Amino acid sequence: MGVTLRRLEVDESRDIEKYAKQLTEIGDEATVKVLNQVLEDEREHYQLLANLIRNRRPIPASTPEQAQQALDGLMAAREKGRLKASGWVGDAIYGVNDGLGAIFGIVSGVSGATLGNSKFVIIAGTVGMIASALSMGSGAFLAAKSEREIYEAEFARERDAVEYNEAEAREVLSLSYQIRGLDAEEADRFVEKLARDKSQLVRALARERLNTTEEGLRKPLTSALSGALSTAVGAVIPIIPFFFLSGYPAILCAAAVSLVAHFAVGAAKSLVTIRSWWSSGLEMTVVGAVEGTVTYLIGIAIGRMAGSGG
Repeated sequence: MGVTLRRLEVDESRDIEKYAKQLTEIGDEATVKVLNQVLEDEREHYQLLANLIRNRRPIPASTPEQAQQALDGLMAAREKGRLKASGWVGDAIYGVNDGLGAIFGIVSGVSGATLGNSKFVIIAGTVGMIASALSMGSGAFLAAKSEREIYEAEFARERDAVEYNEAEAREVLSLSYQIRGLDAEEADRFVEKLARDKSQLVRALARERLNTTEEGLRKPLTSALSGALSTAVGAVIPIIPFFFLSGYPAILCAAAVSLVAHFAVGAAKSLVTIRSWWSSGLEMTVVGAVEGTVTYLIGIAIGRMAGSGG
């Protein structure tokens, strides 16, 4: 019954969020008035459910497995209807962004220096694509591996702390919970319950020190593959026109394709950020345009300097 009430509470909070968002998007006065009334009713329902939950008799103690099942159910209800991007999705989006930006700059610079000579642009762009993909993949792999190694080292330290000085470990955890708002008695009582299972106590200490859990760590191989492949995908986009065109037509086509891709990647970033897709896409497009213009002009200057020097 307690879990059911909490699920209803989560549903009510999601409805409140939905109606509040609609209020910011609708300018019609009559509609706003109706939504305000609906929003007020939803808040009353939410408060009623909250009172029912808080005033109920304490729920009987449950096992960690039962608590995990209840948490999974509540989180599923909370996230229902929301687009949730996995960690590798974020790595992929930023990999495409990095590859597109880096190689667009190379292509623009070489195009300016060689007046759009397809041979030189393809060579420089392809080498840059391979280097960027390998760099991003290896960087993502090492970063994820380091995160895991740091967590494992911290976990081992906390396990030793519990083994050799459990009293101090309990005090550290209790003070951490007091900082978060529990009073001393509640915090000590909670830590006492955790200490019944030494592995739970160690995990709690490690989580407090690193603000993460083992389940929240990225997988090195997955991060490496998604980073490398997505970077290569983004990097190849500015090069494609030079396989079919040369000179200024190739330069203009590459610029147009790359700017469209910049907008698409920027819009896709809204999956892992709170910004609107059009705002994020426009920002990326502007950044890409500035980058392409600057590197193209630098390429022209270098080409002239090389020509005069020869």
